[in-house]
Amino acid sequence: MDGGDLLAGLHPGGLSSFSHRDFLGPARDRPFAATGRPRRIELSDNDCVPACCGGVFVTVRRQDDRVVWSSWENTHDSRAPLPGALHFDAARYDGELARAAADHTWERTVDTTARLLLRAIEDSGWSERWGCVLEGVAPVQYDPLDSAGPPTVEVDFRLPGGGRGSYELPVAPHISVEEQVRAFTERVMAGDPHEAAC
Repeated sequence: MDGGDLLAGLHPGGLSSFSHRDFLGPARDRPFAATGRPRRIELSDNDCVPACCGGVFVTVRRQDDRVVWSSWENTHDSRAPLPGALHFDAARYDGELARAAADHTWERTVDTTARLLLRAIEDSGWSERWGCVLEGVAPVQYDPLDSAGPPTVEVDFRLPGGGRGSYELPVAPHISVEEQVRAFTERVMAGDPHEAAC
């Protein structure tokens, strides 16, 4: 805020409760979207559930041509001073959220692959063809020092009748993102999702 890290002061060592993939959907569904209806948003946690280890929360709402962040809570450390209400110009606020969502410069190969695969599956008509609800396409990046395997992209969906399914697609570092997205899209399109059901 104003060039400083607001959360670092409120919750030192806390982790962001969001990743960039939370900003990929429609603007109204993004974490910091401001509407006329107040929304309580978890800004940071301790890599744990807030009910256990606490976190920092704020209520976000749109009020005429302003966006207001108010009703701050720090359930991690009740001694930390909390900011008062913060007011933002709504047009500038929306523009900044759009700019952040469009910034892909930070992405690793697995992130770019997941983002482009999500778009390809949404554009393909796959959900309508099988009557599935696409719940998410997310990157999974394992620790490089861990022997768990390569980074993967997980495609999660819900089947008609309530079953769930997923595809786990390993991302290869030596193959172009475009080629992998094309191959993964073909794999998802060619298979019967009922066979991938849990």
